[in-house]
Amino acid sequence: MARTKRAAFADQEYWGRPVPGFGPADAALLIVGLAPAAHGANRTGRMFTGDRSGDVLYAALHDVGLASRGTVVDVDDGLELYGVRITSPVHCAPPANKPTPEERDTCRPWLVGELELLRPTLRAVVVLGAFGWQALLPALAEAGWDVPRPRPAFAHGARVRLGGLDLFGCFHVSQRNTFTGRLTPTMLRDVLRTAAGTAGLDTLP
Repeated sequence: MARTKRAAFADQEYWGRPVPGFGPADAALLIVGLAPAAHGANRTGRMFTGDRSGDVLYAALHDVGLASRGTVVDVDDGLELYGVRITSPVHCAPPANKPTPEERDTCRPWLVGELELLRPTLRAVVVLGAFGWQALLPALAEAGWDVPRPRPAFAHGARVRLGGLDLFGCFHVSQRNTFTGRLTPTMLRDVLRTAAGTAGLDTLP
């Protein structure tokens, strides 16, 4: 990753920095994104921090009572998540700004390991976008969950039950989706509230 920089980021020291998952290791709810944004998580070192997608996600988490604050700046801003962990299938910023299947598959062991870590407490997963959905299903199978065949398709509002784990589909919090109204704050909050309730977490009305 670091050897293949985009020209616009050639002078940035943080370009090749991998970003770990964020949130408690005993979370009941997991949010799965896509990959670090070049000048967001890749720069700050925390998932969905430092870009507009993160601004939308954390504002919604705070609105429903799952985060201690709705605005995020950097890893030292005091943000806490309540019963929620955030991760992504790809942990380095993709050189082409869009992760490839090869990058997804290379990074899968980290997602599998995170799922195994969470397995004793995990009750629900919100997947932001089709790429994350397609990456998560085989990782869940490797981590020991019984994933049906054919694999369920992604859709906003989709809900799939895998024994004691419920998956929820949600459009990604990308600027393209939020600026066009394809994903509104209300739509995002509704998915988060439903998933949190399934996971046994308290939310605000």
